[in-house]
Amino acid sequence: MPQSTLRNHVLKTLTPEDFGLLWPSMHHVELALNARLEVAYQPIEHVYFPETGIASVVAAMTGGRQSEVGIIGRDGMTGLAVVLGQDRSPNETYIQVASNGWCLPVEHLRIAIAESQTLRPSLLRYVHAFLVQSSRTALVNGHSKIEERLARWLLMVNDRAEGDIIYLTHEFLATMLGSRRPGVTTALQMLEYRGLVHAKRGEITIVDRIGMIKLTDGAYGEEEQHQFSIEAG
Repeated sequence: MPQSTLRNHVLKTLTPEDFGLLWPSMHHVELALNARLEVAYQPIEHVYFPETGIASVVAAMTGGRQSEVGIIGRDGMTGLAVVLGQDRSPNETYIQVASNGWCLPVEHLRIAIAESQTLRPSLLRYVHAFLVQSSRTALVNGHSKIEERLARWLLMVNDRAEGDIIYLTHEFLATMLGSRRPGVTTALQMLEYRGLVHAKRGEITIVDRIGMIKLTDGAYGEEEQHQFSIEAG
């Protein structure tokens, strides 16, 4: 498959030489909802480059409390710990919006990185973008109202998804936002009342994207929009 026809931004922007090191070891995969891509504190065996759908990186505390710390779509890749020279992560990564993409065994990525002087720096550009996203998420979660956080999250998923319909449950949203389900349900009802979204069981449709951005009150700001403009370029 020609590199230029790929939708994944990381793969598409590699040099032809670096792409050539990875491509022979890659295979296409369909990733179902809730598929585990990384298990906390377990060796990472494969790296995934989504073409569609969304993967969530989720941190957990003792007692089972969870919160999403970042999302990965066609903008990026999993296995960031591997790029940084580690073999495992303290976080879970799993599919929250059914996905397809490309899968690469970790040992082949390590071999390619060892053979190229430019591959790791190219991958580190995405690692940096993900860390910016994660730090913004921490800031927003600490200072924004739940409806602003929800609007930001839906916008970020919309940036990376196919169309304006997002398939997920209120319970899943609560985990992603680190909030109780009743609070998320109330926030979603408020967005629907304002005509920003249309919600039904297991499905949310973005109706007014500009209105959603205004509602975030800066929580969806230059960093998020800048990253997406790069992804779409």
